[in-house]
Amino acid sequence: MGSGPVSIGVAVAVPEPYATELRTYRASFGDVQARAVPTHVTLVPPVTVDGDLVPVETHLSRVALRHRPFEMLLRGTGTFRPLSPVVFVAVALGIAECELLAHDVRAGPLAVEPEFPYHPHVTIAHHLDDIALDKAFDTLADYRCAFDVDAFVLFVHDGVARWHERRVFELGSAG
Repeated sequence: MGSGPVSIGVAVAVPEPYATELRTYRASFGDVQARAVPTHVTLVPPVTVDGDLVPVETHLSRVALRHRPFEMLLRGTGTFRPLSPVVFVAVALGIAECELLAHDVRAGPLAVEPEFPYHPHVTIAHHLDDIALDKAFDTLADYRCAFDVDAFVLFVHDGVARWHERRVFELGSAG
């Protein structure tokens, strides 16, 4: 990374095969972000920081050390409409752990004031018309998957169109 500003985000990555499955659904609803945004549960939404990511990575390593792995269950759909044109798969188990992790991550060099109250979820349709949002909501209403969360990820935007994994931070380890 250079010394100029860079866009980053911090998230729990949804593992395979669920990540591809949900990304494929997202694309089928017409959401062009399906190809650019990895399937995830946001901890820190996109934020622009100085290009020197060492302080951010040091902070995230310390945060990871203080948290233990946990189980996550994604089940059913929800929406932020009419406030925001978003349909998501809901986090049904692991909510408290995500909230604690997000709170801890959003300190130090990542102390940002959130635009909305934190609500862990996996976006499956965003900025689409009502018909597409309704289809997403209905199609995945019975969706369910479970997995262990043992890490979170620092993502960096390439400045053009996509988000890329920069570093994985294992929970319960300073790594």
